[in-house]
Amino acid sequence: MEEFKRTTESESRHQELEHKSVLELLNGLNEEDQSVPFLVAKCIPQIQALINDLVPKMKEGGRLFYIGAGTSGRLGIVDASECPPTFGVPQGWVIGIIAGGDGAIRKAVEFAEDSETQGWEDLKSYGIDSIDTVIGIAASGTTPYVIHTLKKCQEKNILTACITCNPGAPILKYSHHQIVCEVGPEFLTGSTRLKSGTAQKLILNMISTVTMIRLGRVKGNKMVDMQLSNHKLVDRGTKMLMKNTGITDYEEAKALLLKTGSVRKGTEEWFKKS
Repeated sequence: MEEFKRTTESESRHQELEHKSVLELLNGLNEEDQSVPFLVAKCIPQIQALINDLVPKMKEGGRLFYIGAGTSGRLGIVDASECPPTFGVPQGWVIGIIAGGDGAIRKAVEFAEDSETQGWEDLKSYGIDSIDTVIGIAASGTTPYVIHTLKKCQEKNILTACITCNPGAPILKYSHHQIVCEVGPEFLTGSTRLKSGTAQKLILNMISTVTMIRLGRVKGNKMVDMQLSNHKLVDRGTKMLMKNTGITDYEEAKALLLKTGSVRKGTEEWFKKS
C-alpha cells in the first residue's frame, strides 16, 4: 500500500519570501489561488452524490452538522451561521462545531484538535440522531477530533462525509462521501488557511446553497426567505416583492414585507387578497 503523504505540508514552490517585494508576494499568492476553482470543479461528482443523500434526510427533519478544528472548524461555523439569514431556516438546522468550543472561533485552543472523544461529546450535546448528517472538515485529513467523531457517527448509523485536501488521508476511511480537493503545496508552506481554506469555503458554499435550493428555500434565483435584518435587506426584499406582485408603490410593498416577514409570505398574502 502506498504511504500516505500530506501534500498540504509539501514545500512551497515559492522560495525566500522575505526577500520578495510586496507586488511579487501578491502576484505569487494570486497565482496559487487561481488554480483552486478548477480543482474544486473536479470534485463536483462527489459533492453531487453527497447532496443527493443529504437532501432527503433534511426533508425528513434531519440536520446538517459541520465539525472541524482551527481554520476548517471556523469555515464550517461561517457557512452554518449564514444559512438562517440567507435562507430563513431555523438556527438549529445547520450547525457548525469547532474543536475547543466557541472560544476557539477567535482564539486557538491548544491541543483541542487532538482529542479523540470530545467531538462525539460535542455532537451528543445537540442530541445527534441517525437522521442527521455530519460533514468533517479537515484540510490534512488527519485531525483526531474530526476522524474519531466520524468513526463514532458511522457506528451509530449516521451519514458522514468529509472535505479534505489530501488524497489517501485517514479521514476517508470513516466518510461515506469523500470530497478530496488536492490543491498542492501552499504559498506559505503548510499554511492551509490559504488554498486549502479557499477550496473548503467554495465546497461549503456549493453544499449549503444547492441543498437549500433543493429544499425549496429559493424562488427563481431570489432569496425569498431571507431574514430582514438590516435596511439593505429590507430594501432588497421590498423591490423583490414589487416585482413579484406588481405593486408600484414602494412604501406599500415595504409595509407588506415588514408585516409578513419575508418576500415569500408577502407574495402569498398579496395574491390571496387579489
